[in-house]
Amino acid sequence: MEPIAEENFPSSSASSGGYGPVRRKNEEVRDRESGIVFRPADVEASVDMDADEASDEETAGAYEKPNFAPLKAKDQESKKNQLRRIACPPHRLTPLKNQWMEILQPLVEHMKLQVRMNTKRRAVEIRSSEQTEDIGALGKASDFVKAFMMGFDVQDALSLLRLDDLFIQSFEVKDVKDLKGDHLARCIGRIAGKDGKTKYAIENATRTRVVMQGDKIHILGSFANIKMARDSICSLILGSNPGKVYTRLRTVSKRLQERI
Repeated sequence: MEPIAEENFPSSSASSGGYGPVRRKNEEVRDRESGIVFRPADVEASVDMDADEASDEETAGAYEKPNFAPLKAKDQESKKNQLRRIACPPHRLTPLKNQWMEILQPLVEHMKLQVRMNTKRRAVEIRSSEQTEDIGALGKASDFVKAFMMGFDVQDALSLLRLDDLFIQSFEVKDVKDLKGDHLARCIGRIAGKDGKTKYAIENATRTRVVMQGDKIHILGSFANIKMARDSICSLILGSNPGKVYTRLRTVSKRLQERI
């Protein structure tokens, strides 16, 4: 094969020192279809023009952080009053009637909400009003009523209105271990203990509140405390000796006292 002669390559690329397209300076290019003429522009000159035309606000640099006033419930975009409906189970109708005023007072006087009992639907209806100041009042009120429907006392459920870092976690025995018949009954008795001794020990050691409704378990407390109470209950469900659980709870209570 004969070597390719250097004369076949364009001289412009060699003179520019690269293998890319040839750049032609100071030459106008006309578009054949539209007839627009493209003229070369100096980059430094265009930057100087932009800097001269910019206003003082644009060249000032970092702007101050905006300060917005807290948004009230009545200033929200949706002008319609929001409604929450909490169904009442049959076994909680009598306690709800007996303690209705204790539930009603904090919601109406402090949270500035409208509350009523719908007897046809057997549900408690909560609605925001014009006097409602806190946007999250409706959510807190619904959590408070739901906690009462689960079986918590009114005083324990009131803590959901006062504190922001309290939660409710619910689970069933079958979520941990599939038990049926007498095995399930013995498991529930092991969690409760004689006269509720084991349940009270878990509540006092972890500073939580535990409610048992059949095979359902509800825990009220902070995130870390709920985790400790849940671990103790799961150990009892899996068949752990209550004595070992008591020992572990003593260690947990000592750690909590040292933190305080």
